[in-house]
Amino acid sequence: MSHEAAVITGVGAVTAAGCGSARLAEALATSQVIQTEVDRSAGYHRAGSARTAVTARHVDTSEWLLPLAGRRMSVGSRYAVSAARMAVESAAVEPDILSRASITTGTAYGAAEVTEKLLRQILLDGPEAASPALFTESVANAPAAQVAISMGVKGPNVTITQRQASPLLALAEGSAMVTTGRAPVGLVGAVDELNPLLHSVLDRFGALARPDHDGCEVARPFDGHRRGFLAGDGAAFLVLENQTAARRRGAQILCRVVTCGRGFDPDAPRAGWGRDPSALSETVSRHLHAAGITAEQIDLIVASGCGSPSADRIEALVLRSVFKDHPLPPVLAPKAVTGDHGGGFLAASVLAACGSPFGATPGFDEPDPELGVVPHQGGELPSPRLTLITSFAAGGAVAWAVLERSEE
Repeated sequence: MSHEAAVITGVGAVTAAGCGSARLAEALATSQVIQTEVDRSAGYHRAGSARTAVTARHVDTSEWLLPLAGRRMSVGSRYAVSAARMAVESAAVEPDILSRASITTGTAYGAAEVTEKLLRQILLDGPEAASPALFTESVANAPAAQVAISMGVKGPNVTITQRQASPLLALAEGSAMVTTGRAPVGLVGAVDELNPLLHSVLDRFGALARPDHDGCEVARPFDGHRRGFLAGDGAAFLVLENQTAARRRGAQILCRVVTCGRGFDPDAPRAGWGRDPSALSETVSRHLHAAGITAEQIDLIVASGCGSPSADRIEALVLRSVFKDHPLPPVLAPKAVTGDHGGGFLAASVLAACGSPFGATPGFDEPDPELGVVPHQGGELPSPRLTLITSFAAGGAVAWAVLERSEE
């Protein structure tokens, strides 16, 4: 484990729980799923469709971004700028260092609301009616650009769009920026926004958890009766630094990025997940071996299990194959609380690696015998040293990372 490894020194988040990682930590510790009714007045939704989402639309971010400054930004850009400012403040990064930082963000769907408005103009009024102001916010890298503009960051700026794998791929890219010396500090973020149209489309594809017999919509990661995920949105940002430089300036080191990996499942359909775990498990195992990490050394797993029948299946089978005959360590599935997409998963993964308490996994009742994975059922977790984070995206992209808890 290199002395020049990238370390995480700051975390910021805008989630349904509110502003800041402390609010998210409280929701995770108490298994509190904060769901909001999605506006159905436009008529996009079908009868009997999903009605709620884990969205941050109600969260007041004015402490971090004045309404006047955010009036021309998309919802996602407002999330991102607020979360980035929280992270930088928590890491106490000096302005001269921040100006040379890199920014890497991951997003699954980009600016859904602005894109809908722009397409309405083009389709209903003709291409000439398209608003240039809307177009600048419709592109996937708009949140990262707004972070750079609002905070005076002039380093490399990259946005990754690989669906659910995007946050961990952004972490890998941001870590590389720091460890190779391309930037003294890396801002790594994940951001997504959810609007009624996107929510209805996900429901029409059968991706969302529909109301149970009691009317509740519940994600059931790795459960034998899982039927879909809860849509979510929000943003999270991390501050990454070279370990030596962070120590030199007296920064609080939360955890180290030991290694990041990526793979691709050629068996996966364009909008789904594959069924054969062999190729992916071999790729993950080979990467961990090259990094000098054995299954026995992993103390905790943060999985991207969200309640999707296909996604949870392939992730569970890959994990079991990687660990072979070795029992799985405790498995956390924070998307049961944060929803799928947005920054909640990235921030929750760092909190888990730092030893933050987690409550029982909401919605999990009955194990799926094929999967053989039982997510955390409550109670005290052992203090982890190494935490494996995995993310499996529709379309075949896969990413993982190992974080080491700091003892400093």
